[in-house]
Parts: sequence; C-alpha cells; structure tokens
Amino acid sequence: MKILLVEDDEMTANILAQELTTHHYTVEIATDGQMGLELAQSIPYDLIILDIMLPNLDGINLCRQLRSHGSQIPILLLSAKENSSDRVMGLEAGADDYVIKPYELPELIARIQALLRRGSSTLPPVLTWEKLQLQPEACQVTYDGQLLHLTPKEYGILELFLRNPRRIFSRSAILDHIWLSGEFPQEDAVSTQIKGLRQKLKGAGITINLIETVYGLGYRLKALPEEVPTAKTPLEQRTLSTPMSVVSADNKWQAQVQVQAVMQQVWDNFKEGFDLRMAVFEQAIAQLSTGSLAQELRDSVQGEVHRLIGSLGSLGLPQGSEVARQIEQLLHLESLGENEARQLEEWVGHLKQIVDSKPSTMALTSGFNLGSGRLLVVGGDTELTQQIQRKALIWGFQVEVTTDLTTARRSIASHLPDVILLDLTFPQTPENGMTLLAELAQHHPQIPVLVLTTQNELGVRVEVARLGGNVCLEKPISPEEILKAVSYELNRPQKPEAKILIVDDDYQLLAALSSLLVPWGFQVKTLADPQEFEETLGFSVPDLLILDIEMPGFSGIELCQVIRGDPRWRELPVLFLSAHHNPEIIHQVFAVGADDYVQKPIIGPELIARILNRLERTRILKRFAEIDELTGTATRHKSILDLERLIRLAQRQNQPLCFIILDLDHFKQVNDLHGHEVGDRILCQFGRHLKQFFRSEDIVARWGGEEFVLGLYGMTREQGAKRLNEFLNIWGQQKFIHQTFQVTFSAGVAEYSQDGAKLQALYSAADAALYQAKEMGRNRVLILNTPIIEKL
Repeated sequence: MKILLVEDDEMTANILAQELTTHHYTVEIATDGQMGLELAQSIPYDLIILDIMLPNLDGINLCRQLRSHGSQIPILLLSAKENSSDRVMGLEAGADDYVIKPYELPELIARIQALLRRGSSTLPPVLTWEKLQLQPEACQVTYDGQLLHLTPKEYGILELFLRNPRRIFSRSAILDHIWLSGEFPQEDAVSTQIKGLRQKLKGAGITINLIETVYGLGYRLKALPEEVPTAKTPLEQRTLSTPMSVVSADNKWQAQVQVQAVMQQVWDNFKEGFDLRMAVFEQAIAQLSTGSLAQELRDSVQGEVHRLIGSLGSLGLPQGSEVARQIEQLLHLESLGENEARQLEEWVGHLKQIVDSKPSTMALTSGFNLGSGRLLVVGGDTELTQQIQRKALIWGFQVEVTTDLTTARRSIASHLPDVILLDLTFPQTPENGMTLLAELAQHHPQIPVLVLTTQNELGVRVEVARLGGNVCLEKPISPEEILKAVSYELNRPQKPEAKILIVDDDYQLLAALSSLLVPWGFQVKTLADPQEFEETLGFSVPDLLILDIEMPGFSGIELCQVIRGDPRWRELPVLFLSAHHNPEIIHQVFAVGADDYVQKPIIGPELIARILNRLERTRILKRFAEIDELTGTATRHKSILDLERLIRLAQRQNQPLCFIILDLDHFKQVNDLHGHEVGDRILCQFGRHLKQFFRSEDIVARWGGEEFVLGLYGMTREQGAKRLNEFLNIWGQQKFIHQTFQVTFSAGVAEYSQDGAKLQALYSAADAALYQAKEMGRNRVLILNTPIIEKL
C-alpha cells in the first residue's frame, strides 16, 4: 500500500512516515502543496495524508483540485486548526477524515486503516497461497515453514499479487505500485524482478508458476487448483479469492516493539534540535523586549511554533502542544510589545520544562490496537451461528447474532455493521434472506454481504449477484472457512476506477462479465430488461455503456440512437457485444454512434484492453471539455449542461434557481498595466475563491475572459444576491502585487422562473442587471432594476 504524506514540518513528517513504514506501508513525502498535487495526479496512491497549512498550495485547495478532477483517493486532513468551521471546510472540500494535531498515533493509525479499508483497503495480516505465507507484520515469506530470502522489490511484487489475487497488472502498473517516484527504472526491471522471484519460489519447492504471464496485458496470480470453477463460463478470467489467515498475538507485540524503537529514535533526534528552536524563541523575546519584532524573525517563530504543535503531540506531549498553540495565538496579534514579550518568555520556559521532564527512554504502550470489524450474523441455523460466534472472537471480530429478519433490520438501523453474513433460509419461518439482501443493496450497498445457502445452483448464485451479494458460500461449510471469507471481504481492495452499465438479456453473460470486470476495480451495473434502461441510466450515471444488439422490447441499436440524441449522454462511450458477423449490421452499429464493437465469444483480455483504452481517451477529453484549465472551474459547455439539468430539476420539484453573471471590473486595465501573467494569476485566484466560498453542489463556471457564472439551486435571487455580496466583501480585501491594488467585480442576478424558464432568458435578465450594475459605478451586486446590497 502506497501513501502520500504532504507535510512541510520535517519532524512531524518523519515521525508519521516512520510509524507508517513500521506498519509496512510505502510512504512518500511531499513538503509543499504543489509538489503533493503533482505527485497525486501522476502516481496511483492508496491514501493521501494532508496538512492544511502548506507552502505554495494549501491542503484545502489541494483537496478541492483533486476532487474536481474526479480523484476518489481517500484523503485524511491533519491540522492544528481545531475550530469546527475549519473541520467543516476540510470535509466539504472532499476530505474523508479530519484529525486535529496533536493526535494519538494509535488512533491515527486506526483511522488510516479504516480509510484504506473503505477506499483502497488493507488485507488481513497473513496472506496465503497453499503452503506459501506472507506476513506483512514481520516482513517474512515462508513456504511450508521454510523462510524465503527476497529482495524488497520481490517482496513488494509478491505482496501486491497476493493482495489482489484476481487482478492483472501491467508492467507499468507494477512500477507505479512498487517503485518510488524518485526511481526511474525501465519496464524491463519488472521482468527481471519477477524472474528472480519465480526462481526463488521454485527453489523453495513450488512446482507450478505462481505468477502467470497474461500475454499482451501483464501478470497475475495463478488460481489455486481447488478454486478453478468446475463449470466453464464464456470468459477465461475467473479466479477466486485466496483464503487469508490472521496475525498472532506475538506478531502484534513484535509490531509494538518496532514502533517504540522508531519512536525512541525520533525522540532522540527531536531533542537534539530542540535547543536550536528555543534559541530562535529567545531571540524573538529579546527583540520584543525592546518594543519591536522584525517581520522575518516573526515569520520564523510562527513557523517553528506551528510545527511544534504537531511534533509535541505526536511525541506524547499534549501539554506541550497546547502551550505551543497558545504561543501561536499570541503571535497572531497585530501589535506585540513588552507585555507580550513577558508572556512569551513565560510560555517558552513552560515548554522547556515539559520537554525536559519527559523520560529519556520511551515506555512501551500497552493499548496498541490493530483494529477489528463488526460482524452481523443473520440466520436460523442455531448450531452454526454459535460456532461462528465462538470462533469469531479468536479472529478479533465483534459479533452480533440475529435469528430473524426483523431483528436484523433493527440492528442495522441502530448500528451499521462492517460486514454481514446472511443465511437465505430460516427453518422456523417462511422468511427468505433474498428480501433483506435486496434491501441492503438499495440502502447500504457499501456493506459487504456474504450469503449462506444449501442450494448450489447457478440460478441462485446469479440472483445473489444481481441483488448485490459479494460471496455465495455453500453449506455445509466450517466456521473457519466462513470467517476466512468474511475477513477477506471485509478488507479486500475496492478501488472503483469507472462505472460500467451492461445491458444484455443473457443473465449468464451478465454474471460472467461482472466476474471479469469487478477485479479490475470497475463498478459494474447489469440490466437484463431494456424497458428499464432510461431509469437505470439516470441513477447509475456510467462512464461506459456496453450493449447487446438483439434484445426484447428495444434493440441495442435503438438504445444507442437514444443516447446519441440526448445532450446529457451523447459523449458517453458505447461498446457493442454481439455474435453478429454481418457487415451490414456492423456498419449500422457504427452509423448510430457506437465507439467499438466486440464479437462474441468474448476474449477476456481483449475486452479489458478495449475498455481501458476507451476510458482513458474519454477521461482525457472529458478533462479538457469540463474543467477550465486556468481557474479550475467548470467550462461553458459543462456548466450549460449542468444548468439545464438544474432547471429541469427546479421545474419538477417547484424550487427556485438563482442564476448569476459576474464580471471582473476594469480587467483590461489590469492586463495592460501589469501584464497577462498577472491577469491570469488573478483569474486563477478568483476562480479558486469562488469554488471555496460556494457549496460543492453549486455551479461555478468561467464562460470566457473575465466572465463567470453561478448556478445556486434552491436559492431565490434575493438569497443569492445576499450570499454573493458576502463574497464581494471578502474578495475586496484581496490585494495583488505587493499589496498595491485590488480587483473588484460586478454581478447581475436572475431567478428561475420569475425572470425566465429557459437558460437563455435567465442569461438575458442577469446580463441586463450586470449592465445596470456597471452603469451605477461597478463593484456591486444587482437584481434587474433593484439594487440589493451594495458594497459596504
């Protein structure tokens, strides 16, 4: 697992990086926001940890930019800012979690593991394949009890395949996962490492080739012999998940010892540099005692004290962190003099006492917890559920057992479990578990559900898959095998890269395609009834559509014509699957707007390659079509589609929609006097501030030059004008080029449906109001013929 840590405080970054490395994560550190953004956009990380106060680009804006470009990487914000407004801002920017410095390392690690479990996931601590075992906690690989001596790269490659047993990795993908960004190997380096790994595995006694070559695509882990399906499907890409074991108590203790050793080393390094930091504070106290403090020294002290808030907390000194926070607040005062010098001297002395009083040797913490999951067992088989409950305690699960669906629903409503084990049959009642499975798929699709059944029939398995079941387990089965499957499903990687909608009336083909595509990280939605196509398309919002040609009701060709005639979907990639070889039909498919055509029977690697290539091209085109490169706001084309969608929504729900046009005042003079480079920077900052100020669901777009538009759903024109005037006051405080000038803006406001029911009518009304605002002296927000709130 690869983590990007963006933190400008070297001490805090090193503490956390070494802690994460002890837990066997690969950690890369970026010391400023811009570097972090570039790394996050070019390397597939499993998690990003962000400080907020960063040079060049702050963490909030970094988070916003990643989310605006469609990144789904889990993001955890770390900050000494403890106000609720700061936390709300961070979460609204797209962060998945927000942790305040100082933090407790065990809690932070638990939060990181929870994010990885939900977004990318960490697998159980011991990964197995027959007699081969990889123990991440101990960084050891054994086969039949014999220790294998692997290089770090060989170890990383083997772990990657064991964690993703059904996924094919290209050589470039393996480079991205295993090699650090500062290393620049050729793809042949992957082949060399895999060759060496294969030789060592063979030397240990593994007679088959564990890592298979998938020609033209890359490598994958070979399926276990007993996992090969007995009934062949139309696809050759069906391998099942590898059972996992659990980590022993000895390994947990060993991990604790390693953590404490790292922390001791970090503490020693911190103590060595602490006196130098205190010297900077004493220099500031001396200057303040004379009645002044040089700005350069003030900035230096502020930087040091902000870093101490995080460092002291990470080192187990929360009192020191609190004193550092008080010093930071003192230094934010506009006027500093002798009184502040005395207060600063007192607090610095207190800080020294706290650090000096800490023992030189750090004690081992007993409360360290590697984390567990909550398992809800729903079933009427009393004997089996009791066995599962007893065994689950050994595995570290918190278990709740319910024997009927009504009790299960109450339990889920009061406290969502991490994973559910659902028996389909209840001996004492006519209830069927399929009902609950369907409800879970609709209301809680994020919860993995494993199904127990006595019916080993394809129809049952297909129905379970259609209703969102993750795994179908056939009874009789031992509690150990059930818990292995539960452990794997709870923690298996789930990195959705794209959403795919497949429309075909062949249920077996739909199930086979899902089996092929899901291991590649796709979110797959299948539909067997074309009559439900429009509704399914609307709520699933796919990134790619796969159609069959011949289906009851509507043919795939007819559905494709509908897609291409709808402005909302005309850019959606469409791929046809069909057994037809007739040139006329193939010509007709492409004539109605298909992007690709794949003939049945389907060859798995070919279909994957075509889907990936189509999605990559679409992603690049979409980025240029939807995001204004300079400001990061939506483009004119994208915002028009979104505004028309909101107008339709406002009409259906009888809600207002506020439409606003903004224009930067005298912007041509800015470009003429200061140059277009300065003008571009102002536009960039204006767009960024607009996106920060308004809601994530609001439309913020640049329509050309210095003209921007806003779409505020659910707001009247009076509410929108008031909100924008607040932004006008804030923006008016921004100064550029060494604080020498300001840039104001004027705005016109209109409302659906008072000023028009169509976008063009709303634009005309808002434009007329904008013209009136400029005639009245600019720097104001107006509704046509009605000044709402002018600049204070």
